[in-house]
This record gives sequence, structure tokens and C-alpha cells, in this order.
Amino acid sequence: MNSFHTIEFEQKDDLGIVWLNRPEIHNAFNETMISELIACFEEINRSSEIRVVILRGRGKSFCAGADLNWMRDVAKYSYEQNFRESLNLSKCFFTIYTCKKPTIAVVHGAAIGGANGLLASCDFAYADENTTFSLSEVKIGIVPACISPYVTKRVGEYGSKELMITGKRFKGKEAEHHRLVNKSLPAEELEAYINGIIDLLRTSGPVAMTQCKNLIFNISNKETLEQALESTAKMIAEIRASDEGQEGMAAFLEKRKPKWVKN
Repeated sequence: MNSFHTIEFEQKDDLGIVWLNRPEIHNAFNETMISELIACFEEINRSSEIRVVILRGRGKSFCAGADLNWMRDVAKYSYEQNFRESLNLSKCFFTIYTCKKPTIAVVHGAAIGGANGLLASCDFAYADENTTFSLSEVKIGIVPACISPYVTKRVGEYGSKELMITGKRFKGKEAEHHRLVNKSLPAEELEAYINGIIDLLRTSGPVAMTQCKNLIFNISNKETLEQALESTAKMIAEIRASDEGQEGMAAFLEKRKPKWVKN
């Protein structure tokens, strides 16, 4: 894995942890962090060792949104410069969303503005119940454009209107109510809960998890119900015949654990 300046990558056995690492400014992101997140997740995709990915923040907050110094520069950009920067931000969220491995955002302190795109792009998001959330872009006369596909997938149309148009601040339990996060817990319970989720993921077939993500991506973003008739039948036929599928079914019938589950 390459070395980075604004993020840190840590590997513990088959677990990859991506740390937002600008704690002195609450992990606010700039063009460097955006590019480094893209590069890091692209490397994770190429790894055969990593099975689960965690995204979290060093210090007091998950992420305070965009770096103010970066925003000052962006405010002076031409339309073309703004478009290129924004396209890279969109690519960052898409790269996380399409990661081949299950991704878990662990949110604490604050998740402001674009930070909600980072957590919403992950497959699972869990928050300390005292976290402050806000989709605050309208308060400075802009819109949460690049994060909107992912937030709206989680929250839905009318929930997104409430959060995006008011720009209000809210805590973890309301984020859970809106389904922006899967669950909000007291800080002292959060780590144990997440470890339980990781343990569950480790008992799932690694290839099957990737294929399951592909399946959901296709039926959610690309295919009509009619198209899914054939594609889903083709997928299950291929997976049943695969090495992992054969091993999983054999383990089930023989009442033993499959080979990918560590004793």
C-alpha cells in the first residue's frame, strides 16, 4: 500500500482500516484527501488479503466536511476548474460505493456536509449517538450535489428534502431514524457492535460478498425488473458452479464450516 499524507491505511489480518488523518482540522477534506481516498480504495480492490474495510476518522470527529482553505481556493476557480474538482469528488464517492469488499463507516464527533457522502457511500454506517450531523451546504448558498446520489439512496426522496433543504443539525438517533446510518449507539457500545458485524462478515464467502454487492448494484442502478429475470438466474447458476459455491454447499450438507471460516 502506498504512503499517504491526509489518510492512513492500517491492516489487521483480513481487516483494512482507512483512517481520515487530519485530526487538527477535524478531518476536513481537500483535493489531496479526495485523491488519496480514491487511490487507497483502488488498491484495496486489488488486494486478495483484505475481506472487510472500515472507514473512520482520527481525533475528535469523523469528518467536518470541506477544508475551509480549499473552499477559499475553489471559490476563485473557473467553471472548468470547478467541474474537474467536483468530478474528482464524485469519483471518490463512487469508488467507495463500488468497492469490491464490504465497507463500514464508523462515525463519531461530527459528520458535516460532504462527510455524509463518505459515510453514505459505505455499505454499512454506524454512529456514536452523540455525533452531530448536518447537510449544511444550503446555508452557504450551494447544494449537496456530489453526495446526493448516495444520501438519497439511504434516506429516500422526502427524507433527503428535509435534511438537505433545511440544512439542520441533528444527532445520531435522528440519523438512524432517517436511515442515514444503520444504527446509532452509545460510544461505549459502538466498538463491540461493529466487531460483531465484522465477525458476521467473516463467516460469509469472500467472493459471494463481492458478487452480492454486484447483484445489488445492478438491480438498483442498471437493470429493469424484466432484465433482472435473466441476469439473476445466470448469476446464481454461475455461482453454484464456482469453487466457493461448491465448497459452501458441500459444507452445509456435511454440517461443517466452509474453508473460508477460521476456527
